[in-house]
Amino acid sequence: MFSAIESELIQPGVLEQKLADQKNPLQRLALIDSLASHYAYTNVYRAKELLKEQWELLKIHEIEDFKFHFFLNKMVVHNQLYEFDEAANIAIQAIEYAKEAGSVKQLIEIYAEYAGIATNQQLNEKAEGFLMKAFRLLKSYPDTLLEGHLACRKGFIFLHSGSLPMATEQFLMADSLLDSVESTHELKEEYLRTLIYSGLGQVYERNEDYEKCSQAYLRVVSKCERLGMSNRLAWHYLNVGRAFLAKGENTRAKAYLQKVVDVRDDLSLKARASAYANLGFCSFEEGNYKEALLLLDRAEELHNELSENDYFNLGVIATWRGQIETEQGHYEQALDAFTDAHNYAESQGDNSILANVFSEIATLFACQKNYEEAYAYQCAHDNAMALHIQDLDRKYQQELEVKYEAARKQQTAELLELKATRLQLKALRAQMNPHFIYNALNSIQNFITSKDAATASRYLAKFAKLMRQSLEYSDKEVISLEDEIEFLQDYLFINEHLRFEDRMTFKITTGDEIEEDIMGVPTMIVQPYVENALEHGLRSKKDGVIKVHFKLLDEETIICTVEDNGIGRKQAIALQQNDPGRENYRSRGTQITETRLELLRQSNNHEVLVETIDLFDQKTGSASGTKVVIKIPIVEIQI
Repeated sequence: MFSAIESELIQPGVLEQKLADQKNPLQRLALIDSLASHYAYTNVYRAKELLKEQWELLKIHEIEDFKFHFFLNKMVVHNQLYEFDEAANIAIQAIEYAKEAGSVKQLIEIYAEYAGIATNQQLNEKAEGFLMKAFRLLKSYPDTLLEGHLACRKGFIFLHSGSLPMATEQFLMADSLLDSVESTHELKEEYLRTLIYSGLGQVYERNEDYEKCSQAYLRVVSKCERLGMSNRLAWHYLNVGRAFLAKGENTRAKAYLQKVVDVRDDLSLKARASAYANLGFCSFEEGNYKEALLLLDRAEELHNELSENDYFNLGVIATWRGQIETEQGHYEQALDAFTDAHNYAESQGDNSILANVFSEIATLFACQKNYEEAYAYQCAHDNAMALHIQDLDRKYQQELEVKYEAARKQQTAELLELKATRLQLKALRAQMNPHFIYNALNSIQNFITSKDAATASRYLAKFAKLMRQSLEYSDKEVISLEDEIEFLQDYLFINEHLRFEDRMTFKITTGDEIEEDIMGVPTMIVQPYVENALEHGLRSKKDGVIKVHFKLLDEETIICTVEDNGIGRKQAIALQQNDPGRENYRSRGTQITETRLELLRQSNNHEVLVETIDLFDQKTGSASGTKVVIKIPIVEIQI
């Protein structure tokens, strides 16, 4: 026998020794599962090695939980390595596996991770789509920890789109949700907390609240150091150092920047390059120019090694180098450095940086008493600043448009929901054809008067149950497909035995892939089409048959077909026109239902379709019935 190992008891050294001694493949699988889940957040390269062996073992011994953990850990590892495209490919495989063999909560967890990957890819709309799917599932299967995870991911989407108040709200909500549940002591939960604090730190940094910013980043560092989560620790040190620099606390800043340099982790080369640059700036402010230039040279070397197109950081380094050379009176070297900074700024089209460079060059020429050139560059600075202000105005306008559009979509969704609720009430009023209710009660009365009390009692119980369901569902927008089918069975049973007096039969079937107990559908969405089939197709037949079949189209849509062997639409219309009592009859239920479906399509982006198909006898060509195909959106069941 084998068993998974509780993560809160993990001692990597002990488990590594057990793994080295273990020959049993199932026991190795269990050990690797625990170690990989730990190393995904602490030693990403070791995790990558273990996952290779785990995949080979899973090909022979496919154990569902271990396979799910494999996909999840592999997504995390690739994400930590900045291999976002590969992480996204693994996520797609994980989703397919979770749908086939996993639990709903596992699927929610994968959606949340995929949203984080998409955010890192700067695909915010894609990230939002996965979060929407996750939130829909979460309403049916509540889990506070997962809700906190989703709130955190949503916070980063708002952060990246510049909606700082909304980002703050989501991060604080995520933190509160995690505080409200008993800790699992798993590293992935602690990693989630570091994401929350890091996100808050970025919000405070953009708002120039450097006191709160440094506190948030320090919380991240404290947790990572205590738990050995070293994968992104260099970045967290850098964030703390930059926050202290912004507060003017250079001594504390240097201490954390030096930690970045001391961390020997290939994942952190870019953080290390930034740390060297910031340490150079600290030495510059302390008047240690020689050391400052050496540090800036090292930073430039690393940035060029990582990317020759990192114009922003290379421009900042060149500007600082120019300032240092100016302070030392090395005007020719300073001008060369500022010229480099100018070229970098032009390459990225940043008027703010250009304005700063022009100002520095103007100062340089003023130091040389070349006031004509100084004046020219000061004018260039003023022009660049004017363009920068225009850029800010344009950016601000775009942000307002984005926020307006988001608010408009939210308001539209709320209005559609309200309208759908009103239509639902109308639909329920029109749901039961008065002819059906009258005929059912009249038939029951006939059983009573003919002294067949047992039959009367049985049908009365069925009828009462149907009426009770109608009233009960009037308070719900969504019911399970299982309840929808049960309602249809009771409705058709009463029609078969009371209204049609056994002149019709019915059959309701579902595809093997349908999970009717957990799939939600809009309340009583099919009944109006069944009623239409009875009223128009089978009313005048003696051997009527109705078939209702549900099958899955995709993860968001069910196809329902309602088929009858009735007289067909053409003859039904002719009979209706010749019947003075039914000349203006048309099922209000189907009209309202189609409007409800259209509203669902608008609010949830579902492609809803109601298609009516005339059926004909292949030999005679005469009408042989009607088939209605309805695409029904799967919606979350209200808990």
